[in-house]
Amino acid sequence: MTMKFKPLHDRVLIRRIEQESKTSGGIIIPDTAKEKPMRGKIVAVGNGKPDEPMTVKVGDIVLYGKYAGTELSIEGKEYLIMKESDIYAII
Repeated sequence: MTMKFKPLHDRVLIRRIEQESKTSGGIIIPDTAKEKPMRGKIVAVGNGKPDEPMTVKVGDIVLYGKYAGTELSIEGKEYLIMKESDIYAII
């Protein structure tokens, strides 16, 4: 899929990766008890700042803060947009 959405500067667009709905012991976790996922896949990146090139790229799986980013819907799909500095690690 080609993303027509282009973040500006040091921002990235992330699609959340939902956590498993079943524990390793086989217990099913209801939606109301699930925490917000804190990892996702980068689907679009900005060009970075003039003095700071981007270190993440499209396709990277990343960890970010529980309350990082702003939720938005593009073409019926849910995404997060955040600054690259809100990303903790590339997995």
